[in-house]
Amino acid sequence: MDAPNKLLPGQISSPSGRLRLDYAAVARLAFPFMLNSAVQAVLNATDTWFVGRLSPAATSAMGAVYWPVLVFILLFGGVGMSVQTLVAQAYGGERGARASQAVWTALWACLFTVPAFTALALAGSWIFSPFGIAHGTLRLALDYWFPRILTAPFAIALWSLLGFFNGIGRPVVTLRVTLCVAVVNAVLNQLFIFNFGLGVAGSAWATAAAQFVGVGLGLAWFLDQANRDRYRSHLTARLRLRPLLRQFNLGFPMGLLYAADILGFALFQLMQVRLGDVDGAATQIVMMLTSFCYMPAVGIAMAGTTLVGQAIGAKAPDWAYRVGNSIIVLAVIYMGMIGLLLAAAGTWLLPWFTNGADPQAALVAARGCTLLWIAAGYQLFDGLNISSGSCLRGAGDVRIPAIMVLALSWSLFVPLAHMLSFKPGGGWVDWLPQFGLGAVGGWSAALAYICCLGSMLYLRWRSGAWRRVVLPLN
Repeated sequence: MDAPNKLLPGQISSPSGRLRLDYAAVARLAFPFMLNSAVQAVLNATDTWFVGRLSPAATSAMGAVYWPVLVFILLFGGVGMSVQTLVAQAYGGERGARASQAVWTALWACLFTVPAFTALALAGSWIFSPFGIAHGTLRLALDYWFPRILTAPFAIALWSLLGFFNGIGRPVVTLRVTLCVAVVNAVLNQLFIFNFGLGVAGSAWATAAAQFVGVGLGLAWFLDQANRDRYRSHLTARLRLRPLLRQFNLGFPMGLLYAADILGFALFQLMQVRLGDVDGAATQIVMMLTSFCYMPAVGIAMAGTTLVGQAIGAKAPDWAYRVGNSIIVLAVIYMGMIGLLLAAAGTWLLPWFTNGADPQAALVAARGCTLLWIAAGYQLFDGLNISSGSCLRGAGDVRIPAIMVLALSWSLFVPLAHMLSFKPGGGWVDWLPQFGLGAVGGWSAALAYICCLGSMLYLRWRSGAWRRVVLPLN
């Protein structure tokens, strides 16, 4: 097996001199990633819980725009997502200044997105009006949309800074920042929604303010003396067009991959909202609850991005393959187990996210319990999807996976969800068959999609095609 002169993170040498995987070291790296992703899930749950105290219509409205917000952040924020990959490979190749340059390049790119997000914030009514959302729900959705998308550059800046610490294998710093963001977000949700009377818009402003605090904390750690000495983090802030273009060429397909996937789910969520407040609210709550499955799995997968990237930077592709396989196994086992536990606890969990005084609360909880069992069915393949995609990302192999996601999302998931969700005459188009299974049908389409996607990305990883990808680190 090829190997660098010194041991990489996750490597241990046996008495015979053969390199093997140090599972304890991998666990020490992955655990803070998992905790950080779990905190992200708590952030999602916090917003949903506070908005759920208003009404099912408010929860449904939040669900209508929650995924579109993520789509646009990912589409315009791919340069920020590329930071972890570039930093990990620079770290493995012992190029400290190149690692910090990737952060500053992403922050410059973040500034350039401000006009686009401002235009999107103002165009909310034009974007969502064609989807047939009830007038009252649409009004609430636009109240949430405007501040959430207007302040989206804060999220991209935060990703960029945290990607640095993830790439150098210091996810504990990321965890500290994210915990601070979670606490500030919870306090401000109560303050803005209820004390200031801003309603559903208050939740969006609270998220933005909390992310702004996170950016400040991230910058403070990024520019501390240790990082100045090792990574020259204070000397690489100047905008350089050539690295910006290189980072865009890597980051845009990376963001497109996730944006295409989430855009499919955004349309899926809008379909459920069109079905009515019960299906829309139940779907939003189940999406949030299942994040407790996939967000920690994302943490495991992010450890894969870091370890694979560091191995590629150190010119050890065989080791990258071995550690990537181990990460994939860990993610699949975790998601399968937690998915079943979550579904089993559904009857106890669902009522916590509804207003018991609302006449539709019981229907929302009952529908959500059914959907949780369907959602549990795809956790195994979602583990393949998340972990395989993240290992490919660490290797810089993002273009072919992005094409895979685009093809499956738009040729399978979206049309199948439409066909299974709507009754004849109730959907957006009438040239597709319509079977009228409601949210149960829509979630069944999601199950079929994620099974195909997870299998294809795993096969891409196993093929070893990523070994031919070379990123410019100069």
